[in-house]
Amino acid sequence: MFRRSFFIAIAATLLSPVLASAADLPDLKGREIVVVTENAYPPLQFVDPKTGKPIGWEYDAMNEIAKRLNAKVEYQNASWDAMIPAVSAGQYDIGMTGISIKEERKEKVDFSDPYMRSEMFMLVRADETRFTDPKSFAAFEKGLIGAQAGTTPFYTAVYDNLDGNEQNPRVKLMETFGATVQALRTGDVDLVLTDGVAGKGYVDSSNGTLKLIGGPLGGDDFGFIFKKGSDLVVPVNAAIAALKADGTFAALDKKWFLDYKLGE
Repeated sequence: MFRRSFFIAIAATLLSPVLASAADLPDLKGREIVVVTENAYPPLQFVDPKTGKPIGWEYDAMNEIAKRLNAKVEYQNASWDAMIPAVSAGQYDIGMTGISIKEERKEKVDFSDPYMRSEMFMLVRADETRFTDPKSFAAFEKGLIGAQAGTTPFYTAVYDNLDGNEQNPRVKLMETFGATVQALRTGDVDLVLTDGVAGKGYVDSSNGTLKLIGGPLGGDDFGFIFKKGSDLVVPVNAAIAALKADGTFAALDKKWFLDYKLGE
């Protein structure tokens, strides 16, 4: 998944500002950590249209975690549907792509402590007037939702916006979140459900063609994922606590959710 109107509420959950030195954290002694992401979830992680380089909140956070733990990070890409199985199998050390902490996912991977809380919102074209909330969308029988299978937006679409049937033909499955937004832009679907983070990023870069409507549809915590039993969970959790405590995460929130404008 804080918003100063649409942001997910993070600041209220931050620990009291206490500076934490690297000496207080585990030392991984230069260990290389392979981190996989999708680069499709601005402003958490995406490819900068100006430079072609991957950037975002999660990149900054992971780079700082590695710095504090005396580790080196190698980033790789994978699709969402391949990410959890690949991390579970040990192909990568850590997965990051705004992954909601879910009990069923805990059967396959270990999660870090939460680093952010996400709420689902309805992303539509700016001229949309046929529906304004889940109830009116459900009544709009021709309305289509774009979603990735197995994601929080998919389950929210099925169970909070429609009839609970995961085979409902009104849900059009796509391989990436970016593809669902592109389908929305072109009119192939009428609605995309997104956490406020990604939604705000796409709205800000849409030149007035997209908007968020309605209120938040529940909330989830985001966490990094690891292979079951990974020895990285404890040190990463220690670093997350330190970055919350010393205000680093709050500074990243300001950088990516207030100051940064995608596409400018």
